[in-house]
Amino acid sequence: MRVLVLNSGSSSVKYQLVDSDTGERLAGGIVEEVVDHESALSEVVARIEGMDQPVEAIGHRVVHGGAVFAEPALIDDELVEVVGELVPLAPLHNPANLAGIEAARATWPELPQVAVFDTAFHRTLPPAAYRYAVPEAWYTDHGVRRYGFHGTSHDYVSARASDVLGRPRTDLDLIVAHLGNGASITAVRRGHSVETSMGLSPLEGLVMGTRSGDVDPAIVGHVADATGRDEADVLDDLNRSSGLLGLCGDSDMREIVSRADAGDEAAELALEVFCHRIRKYVGAYVAVLGGCDALVFTAGIGEHSAVVRSRVCAGLDVLGIALDDDRNERSEVRISPDDASTAVLVVPTDEEHAIAEQTAHLLARR
Repeated sequence: MRVLVLNSGSSSVKYQLVDSDTGERLAGGIVEEVVDHESALSEVVARIEGMDQPVEAIGHRVVHGGAVFAEPALIDDELVEVVGELVPLAPLHNPANLAGIEAARATWPELPQVAVFDTAFHRTLPPAAYRYAVPEAWYTDHGVRRYGFHGTSHDYVSARASDVLGRPRTDLDLIVAHLGNGASITAVRRGHSVETSMGLSPLEGLVMGTRSGDVDPAIVGHVADATGRDEADVLDDLNRSSGLLGLCGDSDMREIVSRADAGDEAAELALEVFCHRIRKYVGAYVAVLGGCDALVFTAGIGEHSAVVRSRVCAGLDVLGIALDDDRNERSEVRISPDDASTAVLVVPTDEEHAIAEQTAHLLARR
């Protein structure tokens, strides 16, 4: 099936026309400086019209599905209403996702459209992993729990890792590190997410390009009191002005590695903080799983930064995690020695193909 995959942001719309079977890109690009999503999708129509292979379905990336959506869902009025009710859980993402859905329904009213949720893969988290130790009413009345994100990527990559290892997912325990401008790490037991670093929102967990990751929650009130700023402004800083950017003034890992190599102390610190946090989570997730068959790196930094992979794995020999330096420098699929008890893999993610696959599978069951 030829699926148009849409990732609608507040100021841009990314699109890919994908063959759901092969993953082949038939068209793709980004419409930036979006005034409104209907005009953005008119631009998408103008770019793809006249193709010999017309669009057969639309697949939408939706960041937050809350506790409601455990799998992809056909878009109708009821789904739009429910996703709208989840906006308080993802105020930076779901409104834009919804705007894209509404515009696409108006643009292609005759085509089936499917929502694929970043949170869905993590619906298998056990209560011990998803519950926070907060008042019960926070959970029951306000949905305060761990949801996890990047689920489409973690699901896709763990499936591809099982292909590389020549073993079924149901026979594997994996740790998948999705390292990009946004970063998260997930423990996958027998094909199911059982622990993940992002929480109620994509802010928790690993250090990211502009997000702080884990911090003491008392920091928000402390900084607000010390500066006279609103707590919402401080939280905005944790999302937009922290992480690598906050540590060294740069969020591009390529630049940070180059600066660190040249002796820049701030860049060196940012690089080590980033890798230290990942290394800490790897150790914790090995404990959660009771051992793991493979550590899998993916996404922009995970796939392309040999330096980050090397630093993350340094000192993890006690867990059976080691690198073959030559393989790592070449970013081969398997970068661990053949005799290592835990495989270390580099597996490219392809969220657009995953969304196209899931869209086609859902529609085939109708």
